Amino acid sequence: MQDGGVWLDPATREALALSLKVALWSTLCALPPAVGVALLLARVRFPGRALLNGVVHLPLVLPPVATGYLLLMLFGRRGPVGGWLEETFGLVLAFRWTGAALAAAVMAFPLMVRAIRLAIEAVDPKLEAAAATLGAPRWAVFGLVTLPLILPGVLAGAVLGFARAMGEFGATITFVSSIPGETRTLPAAIYALLQSPGGEDAALVLVAISVAVSMAALLVSEALASRVARRIGAG
Repeated sequence: MQDGGVWLDPATREALALSLKVALWSTLCALPPAVGVALLLARVRFPGRALLNGVVHLPLVLPPVATGYLLLMLFGRRGPVGGWLEETFGLVLAFRWTGAALAAAVMAFPLMVRAIRLAIEAVDPKLEAAAATLGAPRWAVFGLVTLPLILPGVLAGAVLGFARAMGEFGATITFVSSIPGETRTLPAAIYALLQSPGGEDAALVLVAISVAVSMAALLVSEALASRVARRIGAG
């Protein structure tokens, strides 16, 4: 690197900005369904519940490359979902930053569901039942009783999901490749630098950024989880 160092390198700023955009959008898109699925798994008993729980957590145990390949088969331009999206809405996900956001959301989703579900299960069902006996509809019980109690858990799940999305590599590079300015996120940029002669110093800076973001997310998530425990205990 020249005098400006890696911090002023356009490729570094580009990869960091893209990672932040991808992580933000993936978190925002995954959070509402994560809350819904967590509520379903925590509060409803139904046939196939164990199967749904397994499917939700499948990205945690599948090789990320396998997850990326499945996304490519489904959401690629020739895939059943991807072809329909392109034909109907003109939306292309494969080899686009939107596809990177989808891959990150899929990989982060299980962590978000798990954190939110634990918060929901910590809430005494009697509190919700008491509100229901007073005539409150289910949506009101959730909005006025459950949600305020689990909000720190929801935020903890969102923070964990954001950090996981920032660090996603395997599924992303399989689904959308590593195109500079389009899909080359921070992990992909680190990998590309390590494949280039003399790129170790720049890669080390990006690794430091990744470590800082991950540690900050873990600390925030732990603080929010502790707040959930205190709030439920006080209740």
